[in-house]
Amino acid sequence: MKGNILVLTNFIAGLHSFRKEVMKAIVDAGYQLYISVPDTNDERVNYFKGIGAEIIKTDFNRRGMNPLADFKLMMNYRRLIKQLKPIAVLSYTIKPNVYGGIACRLTGTPLIANVTGLGDAIENGGWLQKLTICLYKFGIGKAAKVFFQNETNKNFCVNHKIADNNAIVLPGSGVNLEHHRYQEYAPDGVIKFLFIARLLKDKGTSEYFETAKTIKAKYPQSEFQVLGWKEGPYQQQLEELVKDGVINYLGTTSDIRPYLTNVHCTIMPSYHEGMSNVNLESAANGRPVITTNVPGCRETVEDGKTGYLVDAKNSEALIKGVERFLDLPYKQKIAMGKMAREKVEREFDRNIVVKAYLNAIESFA
Repeated sequence: MKGNILVLTNFIAGLHSFRKEVMKAIVDAGYQLYISVPDTNDERVNYFKGIGAEIIKTDFNRRGMNPLADFKLMMNYRRLIKQLKPIAVLSYTIKPNVYGGIACRLTGTPLIANVTGLGDAIENGGWLQKLTICLYKFGIGKAAKVFFQNETNKNFCVNHKIADNNAIVLPGSGVNLEHHRYQEYAPDGVIKFLFIARLLKDKGTSEYFETAKTIKAKYPQSEFQVLGWKEGPYQQQLEELVKDGVINYLGTTSDIRPYLTNVHCTIMPSYHEGMSNVNLESAANGRPVITTNVPGCRETVEDGKTGYLVDAKNSEALIKGVERFLDLPYKQKIAMGKMAREKVEREFDRNIVVKAYLNAIESFA
């Protein structure tokens, strides 16, 4: 073995969906891989065990801020690093980045951090933004490499002295183009739109629901679908829209490909993203995307060619975008989907991300 690599993450599902190719490439390159994660009972853990990774259970609250609990997390990470002596630590999402980063600083271990998005705390401003910036400075300010998923996030962190010449922009998490293949376009007729997300405010749930109500009344030959967790503040509203025939709720899934087969376009009205994996995977399957003109979404679409960009937090803008798509001839909808696939092939191949990680790790070996 060339040495140990320690991965710190908050959610095994995200690691499996978007980073398993990176993990396998690390193992195939001759490193011993250790993965620290809270949810070790998830069945997706078996994939990583199957490629030879060791799984380490590290409990923590992914969302809340508790100074005592967060200090304990940092000490757990420090203990792990001292025990495993990794040649590099890879971290994803805010708590592993911050508290794993502090542990790396204390132990003199190279850190490769991935900022998958700045999150509500920074996006919404105020005192919480200032606190989060301070935490990021402590956590990833001395990282060997900081990977960002879009240029705007990188510039923010450089301007606030969180990162400097260690900052590199990747094409998000990339897309596995063998797994997500081009699918023949859905038949003409009822035009179907799909919203794939947790039903949260900052995913644009309100705007999607308002658009569905308006468009269904004006264009009866349209269908609006929702794929994702319905628990939360929008659950009752969703159930009413389903009852009224405005929304077709599809449940949840770990594989969106079968659900893209019979839809003509996906809609992602998010307020902010690191890089929208939903947009990239939809495009890889040959589906146009209507999304917001915000960092992490705008990079995924060429406006008017592979989909449409609309203003965030603006139902009227989203309605107009959907109407533009509905008014397109069927052949142009097909062409838009094909161009979406070609864009992903050019710019978002996951192999680009895999190579970036291997090159970074090799520089420490």
